[in-house]
Amino acid sequence: MKAIPPIFLLAAATLLLGVTSNLSAADSAPATDLPYYTYEVVNTFPHDPRAFTQGLVYLDGALYETTGLMGRSSLRKVALASGEVLQKADLPPDIFGEGMTILGDRIFQVTWKHQKGFVYDRTTFAVQKEFTYTGEGWGLTTDGRTLIMSDGTHEIRFIDPDTFQVLRTVRVFYRGQAVTYLNELEYIKGELFANVWRTNVVVRIDPATGDLLGAIDFSRLLAPDDYGPTTDVLNGIAYDVAGDRLFVTGKDWPKLFEVRLRQK
Repeated sequence: MKAIPPIFLLAAATLLLGVTSNLSAADSAPATDLPYYTYEVVNTFPHDPRAFTQGLVYLDGALYETTGLMGRSSLRKVALASGEVLQKADLPPDIFGEGMTILGDRIFQVTWKHQKGFVYDRTTFAVQKEFTYTGEGWGLTTDGRTLIMSDGTHEIRFIDPDTFQVLRTVRVFYRGQAVTYLNELEYIKGELFANVWRTNVVVRIDPATGDLLGAIDFSRLLAPDDYGPTTDVLNGIAYDVAGDRLFVTGKDWPKLFEVRLRQK
């Protein structure tokens, strides 16, 4: 598991600006020039509480998910309504799986510290090829043309899906300070949504400039009674383009939520 950073995330302090652990999603927004969103739950679905969620995609009526941890990392196709795992490919036990995305008939997945990614056939989950990159792999999404990868820093890379060369990099700042620990990514209506690791915050990013467009506070999304011994942080964003639905979950969470955002 990723080590806890030595100091609490700058992003949590700057983006929530006074939001405490007692602030619920219905409470007042903090004083900030950044558009600030809360949520309402539209639907709740079962989620495998042993799925240490790293990447999440909704496509053609099903969820695709990658999970992490040594010996538990996998690629899955999951039924939304039941949470049933319909198809699964396990990674080697010494590989820590991270984010993934789907582009055409290919599934792309990155790994944490191995500087290695995998390309799968979307139908069979057979590995077609491997690719390499420098640094760590955290989140992965696509704008329909390029792969977009986070590495735990404030930098986001745009990568050619055929050559795996970095085409450009954007850096995410807020009020002149780097927003770090950007994790799972989802490309939604021309924006990047990114989990900020170890917080309940999802930030909205302009993929052209790296500027922040908003922050979403998902505090109290998972009820205290739903926490178990391994329940971990919020992580996992998926968007249903056809249905205009947003889904979020977390690592080892027993539930996945369809949510609607509300600007405060």
